[in-house]
Amino acid sequence: MILHELIDYGTLRLIWWVLLGVLLIAFAATDGFDMGVGALLPFVAKTDVERRVAINTIGPVWEGNQVWFILGGGAIFAAWPPLYAVSFSGFYLAMFVVLAALILRPVAFKYRSKRDDARWRAAWDWALFIGGFVPALIFGVAVGNVLEGVPFRFDDDLRAFYEGSFFGLLNPFALLCGLLSVSMLVMHGGAWLSLKASGAVAERARAYGALAALATIALFALGGLSLWLFLDGFRITSPIIPDGPSNPLHKEVVRDGMAWFTNYAARPWLLVAPAMGFAGALVAFLGMKARWEGLPLIASGLSVLGVIATVGVAMFPFILPSSIDPRSSLTVWDSSSSHQTLFIMLAVTLIFLPIVLAYTAFVYRVLWGKVQEAEVRNEAGHFY
Repeated sequence: MILHELIDYGTLRLIWWVLLGVLLIAFAATDGFDMGVGALLPFVAKTDVERRVAINTIGPVWEGNQVWFILGGGAIFAAWPPLYAVSFSGFYLAMFVVLAALILRPVAFKYRSKRDDARWRAAWDWALFIGGFVPALIFGVAVGNVLEGVPFRFDDDLRAFYEGSFFGLLNPFALLCGLLSVSMLVMHGGAWLSLKASGAVAERARAYGALAALATIALFALGGLSLWLFLDGFRITSPIIPDGPSNPLHKEVVRDGMAWFTNYAARPWLLVAPAMGFAGALVAFLGMKARWEGLPLIASGLSVLGVIATVGVAMFPFILPSSIDPRSSLTVWDSSSSHQTLFIMLAVTLIFLPIVLAYTAFVYRVLWGKVQEAEVRNEAGHFY
């Protein structure tokens, strides 16, 4: 037996769908609080020392956290080539804006402290704000558009054609999802600062983080209600072949107003995902109001996991539905790399992912502890 045939093609596709979700959730749960801290920076820190306290809570870890973003992009490229081709070409301008914002962040970290000038530092502080707020907003807008369906199609030669525009992405439901993404990550950033910062920064972070937690609950509920009342999902009407060829045109798809709720109706235990989204945000709110340490960060992380998992479970098996040609929609069963490629990638992942996790845990353990104002003020050479 050929080695890669130990796991059948359909199972490998399902495993890589789960792994893609794990990578995206890991990115949102780690780099998410970095973006949340950046978005909170103008509000939780009023003096230069306070801003340095906030910045130094994420300064040692943000770069490692961003590895999950790279891994997620690499997984899409290698495991789901049609998804990579359509999303990175169709969302090209949006991706460019995200990357430009993310590029500002490392530059701001490196250059902010190079001059002891208030205007110089204020400019880089706003760069950190942009590097946190803009990606959080656009990632949410992208998810909203995916739920609505993206205007792309394939011709008979499987050439992809995107027929949308950048401003077409900025529709009301997508902007609602963008605001949910921002509030969720601001909640997460507030929980992180309440644990890692000290003094006035931690106090303000608790206040803003608690408000963001309430906003997350409200926006998450409003998003679900909007899906229920106003938006059509997608449903496959032809036989599903989990180990079939990677050709999205070999199926029939229709729009269906309740399609995004079908999986939950068929398997009620999946409701644990949205329940986790709501409950995590509620516990984060209560924890920050009660000045608990540690639990709000865990709870906000669970909320992030629940919100993202809610979308993935609702859409399964769709990965990227098409609004102009539903038959062209990409699903788990018809848009993956070959059987052998998925198996080799899985073997490599099983070797290296535990190493990444172990190293990440080690770094967090070594760098654990609060950032104190006195330390930042008296040992400037050791801090950003």
